[in-house]
Amino acid sequence: MAGVICQHNTQCNNYAQRSDHHRHDDQPDHPHHQTHRPTQLHLLSSIPLAIPLFHPNNNPPHLPQRPHSPPNLLDARNPTPPNHPHKPPLPLPAILTYDRFGQGQTPSRDPLDTNAPDPSHGHDILSAVADLHQLILQIAQTHLNITDPFPTTTTQPTSPNLQIIFTANSLGCALARVYAQTYPGTVSALLLLDSILANSDFVSVFPDPSTFDPSTTLPEGITSQDLAIARAIASKVFHPSVGNKEGLSRRNLASLLPDSNGPRLTGPDGKGPWVTVVGHDGVAFAEESVKMSGGRVSGRVFEEYVTPYWGEYNRGLVGLTEEERGRGPVVAEGSGHVVQLGNPAVVGRELAGLLDRVLG
Repeated sequence: MAGVICQHNTQCNNYAQRSDHHRHDDQPDHPHHQTHRPTQLHLLSSIPLAIPLFHPNNNPPHLPQRPHSPPNLLDARNPTPPNHPHKPPLPLPAILTYDRFGQGQTPSRDPLDTNAPDPSHGHDILSAVADLHQLILQIAQTHLNITDPFPTTTTQPTSPNLQIIFTANSLGCALARVYAQTYPGTVSALLLLDSILANSDFVSVFPDPSTFDPSTTLPEGITSQDLAIARAIASKVFHPSVGNKEGLSRRNLASLLPDSNGPRLTGPDGKGPWVTVVGHDGVAFAEESVKMSGGRVSGRVFEEYVTPYWGEYNRGLVGLTEEERGRGPVVAEGSGHVVQLGNPAVVGRELAGLLDRVLG
């Protein structure tokens, strides 16, 4: 049984009691894959976040039919013609998308923000993760007829009736990691696309030109003014102390995820989940960063400092699981930070690989 949830910077607090926007599409599994398999939930998270759900034979009631399968994932799962007489098409998970409070098609604010001293920091990642878990339970029970997605014994969890695959970009990678930490044994795989630097203030990625002699130590093509402007932009836009309209605070993110390679995660089989890490293309990222700075910062700054720093962080992420279950970092050629837009083919290919591993 299979399906996918996609999140575009979304949150669903007290989901069962609310009617915030959600979308779910489903297609039946190939019959060979139905026997004795837990329902599969693919979670695409980024600021996009998604979950696959594997559902028996028909579309859930009161929900729209899947329009068309994502072409890159469909092609990656079925490289031979779909009508090949000796190879029936492999199934894709159903897709459920949702928007957190204050994002996309969920304009209402998180209730926690109402009485917050600073509504731009009204709730945190832990709250968003709890909301996501409630959403998954609600969808499983209401639309997949799974009353107990994650059964437990009196002492420990047992094999889940629902498996989760996260496909996450940026902040969604932090959400996916915290979810897997908070609910061990529920996440089968994670596809992490250019993860947020969860343990960084973003400013210190760039050297402070006031602490050294720029004339003797700066690489060619980089000035002290470049660094000063880059640090100022990072402080104003990306520092964890900066709030946002969504009200999702990142103030405690570094304490929740102090290391890129830990804590180790646990999947449904007691081993670590399958983890694939994809990073941006350094040249493409530099180009988009120069545009974001209004042309005030040289692209060399991002090539020299940001991409190597990010690459080291990504190498750590592969260590969230056993060596044989980790893959990457894979470079998304031609893509900046939003990998699913910059190089959707690599996302489809890597997600198809994870589906193959999880489904066996």
